[in-house]
Amino acid sequence: MSSFYGLKAELPGGKTYDFEELKGKVVLIVNVASKCGFTPQYKGLQALYEKYKDKGFVILGFPCNQFGGQEPGDDAAIGEFCQRNHGVTFPLMKKSDVNGDNTNEVYKYLKNEKAGLLGLTRIKWNFEKFLVDKDGKVVHRWASTTSPDAIDVEVAKLL
Repeated sequence: MSSFYGLKAELPGGKTYDFEELKGKVVLIVNVASKCGFTPQYKGLQALYEKYKDKGFVILGFPCNQFGGQEPGDDAAIGEFCQRNHGVTFPLMKKSDVNGDNTNEVYKYLKNEKAGLLGLTRIKWNFEKFLVDKDGKVVHRWASTTSPDAIDVEVAKLL
């Protein structure tokens, strides 16, 4: 895939989320899980989303069960958990893989555009974050340990 805006992701229920809708927006993409030590980051992500969503900021969550089986539920259960426990209103995609042979096309693109520590492309754990600017360029990649509060300033700079 040659362009961020050429990407598509599958939503729960089989609909398609077309990244062309994201043109001119700042986007944070996070692989998420419901039973992870980092799951409390959902609240911080939601706060960040609420703070900037009216200024052209979007968060996309990509549930993934590849790290310790920490996202075992189906798409409906994941959505309900996130809404009920963390008040999540940003879009959650259909559960998919972020590493390996079945990696979804979004994560193939992101990892190719922005390698992690030591040039490694593999996603290491739940809640890794990629920040994409208004032109569709992947400008930051953060490890799971980086809190949503810590990236607020970077989001604000791009808006």
